[in-house]
Amino acid sequence: MTMISLTAIAITLLLSLLLARPTGLYMAQAFNYEKSVLDRWFGWLEKPIYAIGGIQKDNQTWKQYALAVVLSNSVMILLVYLIFRFQGVLPLNPSGIASMEPTLAFNTAISFMTNTNLQHYSGESGLSYLSQMIGIVFMMFTAPASALAVLIAFIRGLAGKPLGNFFVDLIRCITRILLPIAFVLALVFVALGVPQTLEPTAAATTLEGVTQEIARGPVASFLSIKELGNNGGGFFGVNSAHPFENPGGISNLLQILLMLLLCTSLPFTYGKMVGNKKQGRVLFVSMAMMFIVFLGITLASENAGNPVVNALGIQHDQGSMEGKEARFGVAQSALYAVVTTASETGAVNTMHDTLTPIGGLITIGNMMLNTVFGGVGAGFINVLMYAMIAVFLSGLMVGRTPEFLGKKIEGKEMKLIAVTLIINPLLILLPTALAVMTQSDTISNPGFHGLTQALYEFTSSAANNGSGFEGLGDATPFWNITTGIVMFIGRYFSVITMLAVAGSLAVKKPVPETSGTFRTDNALFGTVFLGAVLIVGALTFFPALALGPIAEFLTLKP
Repeated sequence: MTMISLTAIAITLLLSLLLARPTGLYMAQAFNYEKSVLDRWFGWLEKPIYAIGGIQKDNQTWKQYALAVVLSNSVMILLVYLIFRFQGVLPLNPSGIASMEPTLAFNTAISFMTNTNLQHYSGESGLSYLSQMIGIVFMMFTAPASALAVLIAFIRGLAGKPLGNFFVDLIRCITRILLPIAFVLALVFVALGVPQTLEPTAAATTLEGVTQEIARGPVASFLSIKELGNNGGGFFGVNSAHPFENPGGISNLLQILLMLLLCTSLPFTYGKMVGNKKQGRVLFVSMAMMFIVFLGITLASENAGNPVVNALGIQHDQGSMEGKEARFGVAQSALYAVVTTASETGAVNTMHDTLTPIGGLITIGNMMLNTVFGGVGAGFINVLMYAMIAVFLSGLMVGRTPEFLGKKIEGKEMKLIAVTLIINPLLILLPTALAVMTQSDTISNPGFHGLTQALYEFTSSAANNGSGFEGLGDATPFWNITTGIVMFIGRYFSVITMLAVAGSLAVKKPVPETSGTFRTDNALFGTVFLGAVLIVGALTFFPALALGPIAEFLTLKP
Protein backbone atom coordinates (compact mmCIF):
# COMPACT_ATOMS: atom_id res chain seq x y z
CA MET A 1 0.00 0.00 0.00
CA THR A 2 1.44 3.36 -1.03
CA MET A 3 1.86 6.48 1.06
CA ILE A 4 -0.65 8.21 -1.20
CA SER A 5 -3.29 5.60 -0.33
CA LEU A 6 -2.61 5.96 3.39
CA THR A 7 -2.77 9.76 3.13
CA ALA A 8 -6.08 9.60 1.27
CA ILE A 9 -7.55 7.35 3.99
CA ALA A 10 -6.21 9.62 6.75
CA ILE A 11 -7.73 12.72 5.11
CA THR A 12 -11.09 10.95 4.75
CA LEU A 13 -11.18 9.95 8.42
CA LEU A 14 -10.00 13.41 9.53
CA LEU A 15 -12.80 15.09 7.58
CA SER A 16 -15.30 12.71 9.14
CA LEU A 17 -13.95 13.54 12.60
CA LEU A 18 -14.22 17.29 11.97
CA LEU A 19 -17.85 16.96 10.85
CA ALA A 20 -18.99 14.69 13.70
CA ARG A 21 -19.21 17.08 16.66
CA PRO A 22 -20.97 20.07 14.98
CA THR A 23 -23.42 17.72 13.26
CA GLY A 24 -24.14 15.97 16.56
CA LEU A 25 -24.80 19.22 18.38
CA TYR A 26 -27.05 20.39 15.55
CA MET A 27 -29.11 17.18 15.76
CA ALA A 28 -29.55 17.64 19.50
CA GLN A 29 -30.95 21.10 18.79
CA ALA A 30 -33.16 19.81 15.97
CA PHE A 31 -34.99 17.48 18.37
CA ASN A 32 -35.28 20.01 21.19
CA TYR A 33 -38.97 20.74 21.76
CA GLU A 34 -38.20 24.15 23.19
CA LYS A 35 -38.51 27.10 20.80
CA SER A 36 -35.38 27.84 18.82
CA VAL A 37 -34.17 29.49 15.63
CA LEU A 38 -34.70 26.17 13.81
CA ASP A 39 -38.45 26.61 14.28
CA ARG A 40 -38.26 29.78 12.19
CA TRP A 41 -36.22 28.03 9.50
CA PHE A 42 -38.35 24.90 9.18
CA GLY A 43 -41.68 25.78 10.81
CA TRP A 44 -43.20 26.91 7.50
CA LEU A 45 -42.74 23.37 6.17
CA GLU A 46 -43.59 21.44 9.32
CA LYS A 47 -46.75 23.23 10.44
CA PRO A 48 -48.82 22.29 7.36
CA ILE A 49 -47.71 18.67 7.74
CA TYR A 50 -48.80 18.65 11.40
CA ALA A 51 -52.13 20.19 10.40
CA ILE A 52 -52.83 17.79 7.54
CA GLY A 53 -51.82 14.77 9.64
CA GLY A 54 -53.66 15.94 12.75
CA ILE A 55 -50.42 15.60 14.70
CA GLN A 56 -50.30 16.97 18.22
CA LYS A 57 -47.05 17.54 20.10
CA ASP A 58 -48.28 15.55 23.09
CA ASN A 59 -45.73 13.29 24.77
CA GLN A 60 -46.32 9.56 24.32
CA THR A 61 -45.70 6.69 26.70
CA TRP A 62 -43.18 4.08 25.56
CA LYS A 63 -46.03 1.78 24.51
CA GLN A 64 -47.68 4.52 22.45
CA TYR A 65 -44.35 5.46 20.89
CA ALA A 66 -43.51 1.85 19.99
CA LEU A 67 -47.01 1.25 18.62
CA ALA A 68 -46.76 4.39 16.47
CA VAL A 69 -43.43 3.21 15.04
CA VAL A 70 -44.53 -0.34 14.23
CA LEU A 71 -48.00 0.52 12.87
CA SER A 72 -46.89 3.48 10.72
CA ASN A 73 -43.97 1.52 9.29
CA SER A 74 -46.21 -1.50 8.61
CA VAL A 75 -48.67 0.68 6.69
CA MET A 76 -45.80 2.09 4.64
CA ILE A 77 -44.59 -1.44 3.88
CA LEU A 78 -48.07 -2.38 2.61
CA LEU A 79 -48.41 0.71 0.41
CA VAL A 80 -45.01 0.26 -1.20
CA TYR A 81 -45.61 -3.47 -1.61
CA LEU A 82 -48.67 -2.60 -3.71
CA ILE A 83 -46.61 -0.20 -5.84
CA PHE A 84 -44.09 -2.96 -6.55
CA ARG A 85 -46.82 -5.46 -7.38
CA PHE A 86 -48.52 -3.11 -9.89
CA GLN A 87 -45.53 -1.17 -11.26
CA GLY A 88 -46.00 -2.85 -14.65
CA VAL A 89 -49.27 -0.98 -15.22
CA LEU A 90 -48.40 2.23 -13.38
CA PRO A 91 -46.89 5.35 -15.02
CA LEU A 92 -43.21 6.41 -15.11
CA ASN A 93 -42.14 3.05 -16.50
CA PRO A 94 -40.54 3.95 -19.86
CA SER A 95 -38.55 0.69 -20.02
CA GLY A 96 -41.68 -1.43 -19.55
CA ILE A 97 -40.42 -3.26 -16.45
CA ALA A 98 -42.84 -5.96 -15.29
CA SER A 99 -44.51 -6.04 -11.88
CA MET A 100 -42.61 -7.74 -9.08
CA GLU A 101 -43.22 -11.34 -8.09
CA PRO A 102 -45.10 -11.51 -4.72
CA THR A 103 -42.31 -12.88 -2.51
CA LEU A 104 -39.77 -10.49 -4.05
CA ALA A 105 -42.10 -7.52 -3.50
CA PHE A 106 -42.61 -8.70 0.10
CA ASN A 107 -38.86 -8.88 0.66
CA THR A 108 -38.08 -5.56 -1.03
CA ALA A 109 -40.78 -3.56 0.78
CA ILE A 110 -39.65 -4.86 4.18
CA SER A 111 -36.01 -4.46 3.23
CA PHE A 112 -36.20 -0.75 2.49
CA MET A 113 -38.60 0.11 5.31
CA THR A 114 -36.33 -1.55 7.86
CA ASN A 115 -33.34 0.46 6.60
CA THR A 116 -31.78 -2.80 5.34
CA ASN A 117 -32.00 -2.29 1.58
CA LEU A 118 -31.13 -5.89 0.79
CA GLN A 119 -31.76 -6.36 -2.93
CA HIS A 120 -32.73 -9.70 -4.45
CA TYR A 121 -33.26 -7.96 -7.81
CA SER A 122 -31.00 -6.00 -10.16
CA GLY A 123 -31.69 -2.32 -9.55
CA GLU A 124 -31.95 -0.96 -13.09
CA SER A 125 -33.98 -3.88 -14.43
CA GLY A 126 -36.11 -4.68 -11.38
CA LEU A 127 -37.88 -1.40 -10.65
CA SER A 128 -39.60 1.32 -12.66
CA TYR A 129 -38.82 5.00 -12.12
CA LEU A 130 -42.06 5.30 -10.14
CA SER A 131 -41.04 2.45 -7.84
CA GLN A 132 -37.55 3.93 -7.42
CA MET A 133 -38.82 7.42 -6.54
CA ILE A 134 -42.19 6.90 -4.83
CA GLY A 135 -41.37 3.56 -3.26
CA ILE A 136 -37.63 3.28 -2.62
CA VAL A 137 -36.62 6.92 -2.07
CA PHE A 138 -39.69 7.52 0.09
CA MET A 139 -38.63 4.69 2.40
CA MET A 140 -35.02 5.84 2.29
CA PHE A 141 -36.20 8.96 4.12
CA THR A 142 -38.79 7.45 6.45
CA ALA A 143 -36.77 4.36 7.49
CA PRO A 144 -33.71 6.19 8.91
CA ALA A 145 -35.99 8.90 10.27
CA SER A 146 -37.96 6.26 12.18
CA ALA A 147 -34.79 4.72 13.61
CA LEU A 148 -33.34 8.08 14.60
CA ALA A 149 -36.64 9.08 16.23
CA VAL A 150 -36.56 5.91 18.36
CA LEU A 151 -32.99 6.66 19.44
CA ILE A 152 -33.90 10.21 20.42
CA ALA A 153 -36.83 8.90 22.50
CA PHE A 154 -34.49 6.36 24.11
CA ILE A 155 -31.99 9.09 25.01
CA ARG A 156 -34.74 11.24 26.49
CA GLY A 157 -35.77 8.31 28.66
CA LEU A 158 -32.20 7.83 29.88
CA ALA A 159 -32.09 11.53 30.75
CA GLY A 160 -35.29 11.19 32.81
CA LYS A 161 -37.40 13.20 30.36
CA PRO A 162 -40.67 12.36 28.55
CA LEU A 163 -40.05 10.28 25.44
CA GLY A 164 -41.66 12.80 23.11
CA ASN A 165 -43.92 12.17 20.13
CA PHE A 166 -42.89 9.78 17.34
CA PHE A 167 -44.61 11.65 14.52
CA VAL A 168 -43.07 14.98 15.53
CA ASP A 169 -39.63 13.38 15.76
CA LEU A 170 -40.11 11.62 12.41
CA ILE A 171 -41.04 14.83 10.61
CA ARG A 172 -38.26 16.84 12.26
CA CYS A 173 -35.69 14.26 11.23
CA ILE A 174 -36.79 14.47 7.61
CA THR A 175 -37.26 18.24 7.36
CA ARG A 176 -34.36 19.40 9.53
CA ILE A 177 -31.68 16.78 8.86
CA LEU A 178 -32.18 14.38 5.97
CA LEU A 179 -33.92 16.52 3.34
CA PRO A 180 -31.62 19.60 3.41
CA ILE A 181 -28.39 17.58 3.31
CA ALA A 182 -29.67 15.10 0.72
CA PHE A 183 -30.95 17.90 -1.56
CA VAL A 184 -27.63 19.75 -1.59
CA LEU A 185 -25.56 16.57 -2.06
CA ALA A 186 -27.80 15.40 -4.91
CA LEU A 187 -26.87 18.58 -6.80
CA VAL A 188 -23.20 17.95 -6.03
CA PHE A 189 -23.44 14.41 -7.38
CA VAL A 190 -25.10 15.72 -10.56
CA ALA A 191 -22.14 18.10 -10.97
CA LEU A 192 -19.80 15.12 -10.60
CA GLY A 193 -21.51 13.26 -13.45
CA VAL A 194 -24.20 11.17 -11.74
CA PRO A 195 -27.35 11.02 -13.96
CA GLN A 196 -30.61 12.66 -12.88
CA THR A 197 -33.19 12.14 -15.59
CA LEU A 198 -36.57 10.58 -16.35
CA GLU A 199 -35.53 9.71 -19.89
CA PRO A 200 -35.71 6.00 -20.80
CA THR A 201 -32.77 3.68 -21.30
CA ALA A 202 -30.33 5.08 -23.88
CA ALA A 203 -29.31 3.06 -26.93
CA ALA A 204 -25.70 3.28 -28.10
CA THR A 205 -23.83 1.61 -30.94
CA THR A 206 -20.53 0.05 -29.88
CA LEU A 207 -17.31 -0.05 -31.94
CA GLU A 208 -18.26 -3.58 -32.98
CA GLY A 209 -21.52 -2.23 -34.39
CA VAL A 210 -23.69 -3.82 -31.71
CA THR A 211 -26.50 -1.88 -30.05
CA GLN A 212 -26.11 -1.55 -26.28
CA GLU A 213 -28.83 -0.47 -23.88
CA ILE A 214 -27.47 1.92 -21.21
CA ALA A 215 -29.59 2.25 -18.09
CA ARG A 216 -30.02 5.67 -16.46
CA GLY A 217 -32.61 7.50 -14.39
CA PRO A 218 -33.02 9.74 -11.31
CA VAL A 219 -29.80 8.41 -9.78
CA ALA A 220 -28.33 11.48 -7.99
CA SER A 221 -31.36 12.05 -5.74
CA PHE A 222 -31.36 8.32 -4.96
CA LEU A 223 -27.63 8.28 -4.21
CA SER A 224 -27.52 11.16 -1.71
CA ILE A 225 -30.17 9.78 0.64
CA LYS A 226 -28.92 6.23 0.09
CA GLU A 227 -25.62 7.13 1.76
CA LEU A 228 -26.80 9.79 4.22
CA GLY A 229 -29.57 7.63 5.67
CA ASN A 230 -27.35 4.53 5.90
CA ASN A 231 -29.69 2.87 3.44
CA GLY A 232 -27.31 1.36 0.92
CA GLY A 233 -29.47 -0.06 -1.84
CA GLY A 234 -28.18 0.53 -5.35
CA PHE A 235 -30.03 2.20 -8.21
CA PHE A 236 -27.98 -0.14 -10.39
CA GLY A 237 -27.40 -3.81 -9.72
CA VAL A 238 -23.71 -3.38 -8.94
CA ASN A 239 -24.40 -0.50 -6.56
CA SER A 240 -21.60 2.04 -6.09
CA ALA A 241 -19.25 -0.02 -8.24
CA HIS A 242 -21.22 1.35 -11.22
CA PRO A 243 -19.59 4.42 -12.84
CA PHE A 244 -22.96 6.22 -13.04
CA GLU A 245 -23.46 5.73 -9.30
CA ASN A 246 -19.86 6.41 -8.29
CA PRO A 247 -17.94 8.15 -11.10
CA GLY A 248 -14.57 8.65 -9.38
CA GLY A 249 -12.47 9.52 -6.37
CA ILE A 250 -14.39 12.62 -5.26
CA SER A 251 -17.78 10.91 -5.41
CA ASN A 252 -16.28 7.96 -3.52
CA LEU A 253 -14.97 10.31 -0.82
CA LEU A 254 -18.35 12.03 -0.47
CA GLN A 255 -20.15 8.71 -0.20
CA ILE A 256 -17.85 7.56 2.62
CA LEU A 257 -18.30 10.88 4.45
CA LEU A 258 -22.09 10.66 4.08
CA MET A 259 -22.16 7.09 5.41
CA LEU A 260 -20.20 8.14 8.50
CA LEU A 261 -21.79 11.56 9.02
CA LEU A 262 -24.82 10.80 11.19
CA CYS A 263 -23.63 7.67 12.98
CA THR A 264 -20.36 9.30 14.10
CA SER A 265 -22.29 12.37 15.23
CA LEU A 266 -24.73 10.55 17.50
CA PRO A 267 -22.37 10.21 20.53
CA PHE A 268 -22.16 14.00 20.60
CA THR A 269 -25.95 14.29 20.25
CA TYR A 270 -26.29 11.88 23.15
CA GLY A 271 -23.78 13.71 25.34
CA LYS A 272 -25.54 17.01 24.76
CA MET A 273 -29.04 15.66 25.43
CA VAL A 274 -28.17 13.82 28.66
CA GLY A 275 -25.99 16.63 29.96
CA ASN A 276 -22.80 14.54 30.03
CA LYS A 277 -20.71 15.45 27.01
CA LYS A 278 -17.70 13.60 28.39
CA GLN A 279 -19.57 10.29 28.37
CA GLY A 280 -20.53 10.88 24.74
CA ARG A 281 -16.86 11.46 23.90
CA VAL A 282 -15.84 8.26 25.71
CA LEU A 283 -18.30 6.22 23.64
CA PHE A 284 -17.13 7.93 20.45
CA VAL A 285 -13.47 7.18 21.17
CA SER A 286 -14.28 3.56 22.07
CA MET A 287 -16.12 2.99 18.80
CA ALA A 288 -13.43 4.82 16.84
CA MET A 289 -10.77 2.52 18.32
CA MET A 290 -12.67 -0.57 17.19
CA PHE A 291 -13.14 0.98 13.76
CA ILE A 292 -9.44 1.79 13.33
CA VAL A 293 -8.35 -1.70 14.41
CA PHE A 294 -10.83 -3.40 12.07
CA LEU A 295 -9.84 -1.10 9.22
CA GLY A 296 -6.14 -1.82 9.77
CA ILE A 297 -6.73 -5.58 9.71
CA THR A 298 -8.77 -5.33 6.50
CA LEU A 299 -6.24 -3.11 4.75
CA ALA A 300 -3.41 -5.47 5.68
CA SER A 301 -5.35 -8.54 4.51
CA GLU A 302 -6.57 -7.08 1.21
CA ASN A 303 -3.18 -5.63 0.34
CA ALA A 304 -1.44 -8.93 1.09
CA GLY A 305 -4.01 -10.91 -0.86
CA ASN A 306 -4.07 -14.69 -0.90
CA PRO A 307 -0.90 -16.79 -1.19
CA VAL A 308 -0.07 -17.84 -4.76
CA VAL A 309 2.72 -19.74 -6.50
CA ASN A 310 4.31 -18.25 -9.61
CA ALA A 311 5.57 -20.15 -12.66
CA LEU A 312 8.87 -20.90 -10.95
CA GLY A 313 7.13 -22.48 -7.98
CA ILE A 314 8.02 -19.59 -5.64
CA GLN A 315 5.32 -18.64 -3.15
CA HIS A 316 4.49 -14.97 -2.68
CA ASP A 317 1.55 -12.77 -1.74
CA GLN A 318 -0.15 -10.28 -4.00
CA GLY A 319 -2.74 -7.60 -3.38
CA SER A 320 -6.27 -8.79 -4.06
CA MET A 321 -7.81 -6.81 -6.95
CA GLU A 322 -10.41 -9.48 -7.67
CA GLY A 323 -13.88 -7.96 -7.62
CA LYS A 324 -12.55 -4.42 -7.17
CA GLU A 325 -12.82 -1.41 -9.44
CA ALA A 326 -9.52 -0.23 -10.96
CA ARG A 327 -10.49 3.41 -10.40
CA PHE A 328 -10.62 2.83 -6.61
CA GLY A 329 -7.96 0.21 -6.04
CA VAL A 330 -7.42 -2.02 -3.03
CA ALA A 331 -7.13 0.65 -0.31
CA GLN A 332 -10.30 2.61 -1.14
CA SER A 333 -12.23 -0.61 -1.72
CA ALA A 334 -11.19 -1.97 1.68
CA LEU A 335 -11.99 1.36 3.37
CA TYR A 336 -15.43 1.45 1.74
CA ALA A 337 -16.15 -2.16 2.77
CA VAL A 338 -15.32 -1.43 6.42
CA VAL A 339 -17.24 1.86 6.46
CA THR A 340 -20.36 0.43 4.85
CA THR A 341 -20.59 -2.46 7.33
CA ALA A 342 -19.53 -0.39 10.35
CA SER A 343 -22.20 2.20 9.57
CA GLU A 344 -24.75 -0.49 8.61
CA THR A 345 -25.23 1.17 5.23
CA GLY A 346 -24.77 -1.76 2.88
CA ALA A 347 -23.61 0.19 -0.18
CA VAL A 348 -20.64 -1.43 -1.92
CA ASN A 349 -17.98 -0.28 -4.38
CA THR A 350 -16.46 -3.76 -4.54
CA MET A 351 -17.92 -7.26 -4.47
CA HIS A 352 -17.65 -8.51 -0.88
CA ASP A 353 -17.78 -12.13 -2.04
CA THR A 354 -14.26 -11.64 -3.43
CA LEU A 355 -12.75 -10.23 -0.24
CA THR A 356 -10.01 -12.25 1.41
CA PRO A 357 -11.26 -14.51 4.24
CA ILE A 358 -10.03 -12.03 6.87
CA GLY A 359 -11.54 -9.10 4.98
CA GLY A 360 -14.85 -10.93 4.85
CA LEU A 361 -14.54 -11.78 8.54
CA ILE A 362 -14.23 -8.09 9.47
CA THR A 363 -17.25 -7.06 7.41
CA ILE A 364 -19.38 -9.81 8.98
CA GLY A 365 -18.02 -8.95 12.43
CA ASN A 366 -18.99 -5.31 12.02
CA MET A 367 -22.57 -6.35 11.37
CA MET A 368 -22.71 -8.94 14.13
CA LEU A 369 -21.51 -6.42 16.72
CA ASN A 370 -23.52 -3.52 15.22
CA THR A 371 -21.69 -1.20 17.60
CA VAL A 372 -18.72 -0.07 15.50
CA PHE A 373 -20.68 3.20 15.08
CA GLY A 374 -23.66 1.28 13.69
CA GLY A 375 -26.43 2.68 11.51
CA VAL A 376 -28.56 5.77 12.03
CA GLY A 377 -30.33 5.38 15.36
CA ALA A 378 -30.49 1.60 15.74
CA GLY A 379 -26.72 1.15 15.92
CA PHE A 380 -26.26 3.68 18.70
CA ILE A 381 -29.11 2.08 20.66
CA ASN A 382 -26.98 -1.08 20.59
CA VAL A 383 -24.02 0.95 21.81
CA LEU A 384 -26.03 2.23 24.78
CA MET A 385 -27.30 -1.30 25.43
CA TYR A 386 -23.72 -2.56 25.70
CA ALA A 387 -22.86 0.44 27.88
CA MET A 388 -25.57 -0.63 30.32
CA ILE A 389 -24.31 -4.22 30.17
CA ALA A 390 -20.83 -2.92 31.02
CA VAL A 391 -22.24 -0.99 33.99
CA PHE A 392 -24.20 -4.03 35.16
CA LEU A 393 -21.18 -6.35 34.96
CA SER A 394 -19.03 -3.79 36.79
CA GLY A 395 -21.64 -3.48 39.51
CA LEU A 396 -21.71 -7.24 40.00
CA MET A 397 -17.92 -7.36 40.33
CA VAL A 398 -17.76 -4.71 43.05
CA GLY A 399 -21.00 -5.64 44.79
CA ARG A 400 -22.92 -2.44 44.02
CA THR A 401 -26.26 -1.75 42.38
CA PRO A 402 -25.43 -0.73 38.80
CA GLU A 403 -26.23 2.90 37.94
CA PHE A 404 -26.28 4.58 34.56
CA LEU A 405 -26.79 8.33 34.28
CA GLY A 406 -27.95 8.37 37.87
CA LYS A 407 -30.60 5.65 37.33
CA LYS A 408 -30.43 2.17 38.83
CA ILE A 409 -30.19 -0.65 36.30
CA GLU A 410 -32.29 -3.39 37.89
CA GLY A 411 -33.74 -6.77 37.00
CA LYS A 412 -36.52 -5.46 34.77
CA GLU A 413 -34.15 -3.54 32.51
CA MET A 414 -31.58 -6.33 32.36
CA LYS A 415 -34.20 -8.92 31.40
CA LEU A 416 -35.28 -6.73 28.48
CA ILE A 417 -31.66 -6.17 27.47
CA ALA A 418 -30.89 -9.90 27.75
CA VAL A 419 -33.82 -10.81 25.51
CA THR A 420 -32.70 -8.16 22.99
CA LEU A 421 -29.18 -9.54 23.10
CA ILE A 422 -30.32 -13.13 22.50
CA ILE A 423 -32.67 -12.45 19.59
CA ASN A 424 -29.88 -11.27 17.24
CA PRO A 425 -27.85 -14.52 17.18
CA LEU A 426 -31.06 -16.54 16.92
CA LEU A 427 -32.09 -14.53 13.85
CA ILE A 428 -28.70 -15.17 12.26
CA LEU A 429 -27.65 -18.68 13.24
CA LEU A 430 -30.93 -20.63 13.00
CA PRO A 431 -31.83 -19.50 9.44
CA THR A 432 -28.21 -20.00 8.36
CA ALA A 433 -28.33 -23.61 9.54
CA LEU A 434 -31.65 -24.12 7.74
CA ALA A 435 -30.27 -22.62 4.53
CA VAL A 436 -27.13 -24.74 4.57
CA MET A 437 -29.23 -27.88 5.05
CA THR A 438 -31.88 -27.16 2.42
CA GLN A 439 -30.57 -24.61 -0.09
CA SER A 440 -27.22 -25.99 -1.22
CA ASP A 441 -28.24 -25.52 -4.88
CA THR A 442 -28.41 -21.73 -4.38
CA ILE A 443 -25.03 -21.47 -2.62
CA SER A 444 -22.39 -21.07 -5.33
CA ASN A 445 -19.35 -22.17 -3.30
CA PRO A 446 -19.03 -25.46 -1.45
CA GLY A 447 -17.33 -25.76 1.91
CA PHE A 448 -16.33 -22.94 4.21
CA HIS A 449 -16.94 -20.09 1.77
CA GLY A 450 -20.43 -21.34 1.04
CA LEU A 451 -21.26 -21.29 4.75
CA THR A 452 -19.92 -17.74 4.90
CA GLN A 453 -22.19 -16.72 2.02
CA ALA A 454 -25.30 -17.90 3.88
CA LEU A 455 -24.05 -16.53 7.21
CA TYR A 456 -23.36 -13.14 5.63
CA GLU A 457 -26.85 -12.97 4.09
CA PHE A 458 -28.68 -13.47 7.38
CA THR A 459 -26.21 -11.35 9.35
CA SER A 460 -26.78 -8.52 6.89
CA SER A 461 -30.55 -8.99 7.22
CA ALA A 462 -30.63 -9.12 11.02
CA ALA A 463 -28.31 -6.11 11.36
CA ASN A 464 -30.33 -4.16 8.77
CA ASN A 465 -27.22 -3.67 6.65
CA GLY A 466 -28.22 -5.04 3.26
CA SER A 467 -24.89 -5.80 1.61
CA GLY A 468 -24.33 -9.33 0.38
CA PHE A 469 -21.62 -11.73 -0.71
CA GLU A 470 -23.52 -11.95 -4.00
CA GLY A 471 -22.35 -15.44 -4.87
CA LEU A 472 -25.71 -16.51 -3.52
CA GLY A 473 -28.71 -17.37 -5.70
CA ASP A 474 -30.99 -15.41 -3.41
CA ALA A 475 -33.81 -14.49 -5.81
CA THR A 476 -35.96 -17.44 -4.70
CA PRO A 477 -39.03 -17.69 -2.45
CA PHE A 478 -36.97 -19.28 0.35
CA TRP A 479 -34.45 -16.42 0.58
CA ASN A 480 -37.10 -13.75 -0.06
CA ILE A 481 -39.37 -14.95 2.74
CA THR A 482 -36.77 -15.93 5.34
CA THR A 483 -34.67 -12.78 5.02
CA GLY A 484 -37.86 -10.69 4.96
CA ILE A 485 -38.95 -12.16 8.29
CA VAL A 486 -35.46 -11.77 9.77
CA MET A 487 -35.29 -8.12 8.67
CA PHE A 488 -38.69 -7.30 10.18
CA ILE A 489 -38.03 -8.97 13.53
CA GLY A 490 -34.46 -7.70 13.65
CA ARG A 491 -35.71 -4.15 13.30
CA TYR A 492 -38.84 -3.93 15.41
CA PHE A 493 -38.20 -6.40 18.22
CA SER A 494 -35.34 -4.30 19.58
CA VAL A 495 -37.32 -1.10 19.02
CA ILE A 496 -40.02 -2.35 21.37
CA THR A 497 -37.74 -3.80 24.05
CA MET A 498 -35.36 -0.84 24.20
CA LEU A 499 -38.21 1.67 24.30
CA ALA A 500 -39.53 -0.35 27.24
CA VAL A 501 -36.12 0.08 28.92
CA ALA A 502 -36.23 3.81 28.24
CA GLY A 503 -39.77 4.07 29.62
CA SER A 504 -38.73 2.23 32.77
CA LEU A 505 -35.69 4.43 33.37
CA ALA A 506 -37.56 7.65 32.59
CA VAL A 507 -39.81 7.29 35.65
CA LYS A 508 -37.06 6.32 38.08
CA LYS A 509 -35.79 8.85 40.58
CA PRO A 510 -32.15 9.84 40.13
CA VAL A 511 -29.68 8.34 42.59
CA PRO A 512 -27.29 10.92 44.08
CA GLU A 513 -23.70 10.43 42.95
CA THR A 514 -21.27 9.37 45.69
CA SER A 515 -17.58 8.59 45.92
CA GLY A 516 -18.41 4.92 45.31
CA THR A 517 -20.39 5.56 42.10
CA PHE A 518 -18.88 3.85 39.07
CA ARG A 519 -18.10 6.65 36.64
CA THR A 520 -19.13 6.18 33.03
CA ASP A 521 -17.24 9.10 31.52
CA ASN A 522 -13.61 8.04 31.83
CA ALA A 523 -11.08 5.75 30.17
CA LEU A 524 -11.79 2.90 32.60
CA PHE A 525 -15.41 2.77 31.55
CA GLY A 526 -14.37 2.90 27.89
CA THR A 527 -12.18 -0.16 28.49
CA VAL A 528 -14.98 -2.04 30.26
CA PHE A 529 -17.37 -1.08 27.45
CA LEU A 530 -15.02 -2.49 24.81
CA GLY A 531 -14.61 -5.65 26.87
CA ALA A 532 -18.39 -6.09 27.09
CA VAL A 533 -18.76 -5.69 23.32
CA LEU A 534 -15.99 -8.13 22.47
CA ILE A 535 -16.74 -10.75 25.13
CA VAL A 536 -20.54 -10.72 25.13
CA GLY A 537 -20.99 -9.84 21.46
CA ALA A 538 -18.10 -11.39 19.57
CA LEU A 539 -17.88 -14.70 21.42
CA THR A 540 -21.54 -15.38 20.68
CA PHE A 541 -20.71 -15.78 17.00
CA PHE A 542 -17.19 -17.20 17.24
CA PRO A 543 -18.16 -20.85 16.52
CA ALA A 544 -19.97 -19.85 13.33
CA LEU A 545 -17.07 -17.63 12.25
CA ALA A 546 -14.62 -20.46 13.00
CA LEU A 547 -16.53 -22.72 10.59
CA GLY A 548 -16.68 -20.02 7.91
CA PRO A 549 -14.08 -17.32 7.20
CA ILE A 550 -11.55 -18.46 9.83
CA ALA A 551 -11.54 -22.06 8.54
CA GLU A 552 -11.29 -20.76 4.96
CA PHE A 553 -8.26 -18.66 5.91
CA LEU A 554 -6.53 -21.54 7.70
CA THR A 555 -7.02 -23.91 4.76
CA LEU A 556 -5.74 -21.60 2.01
CA LYS A 557 -3.17 -23.43 -0.07
CA PRO A 558 -0.42 -21.72 -2.06
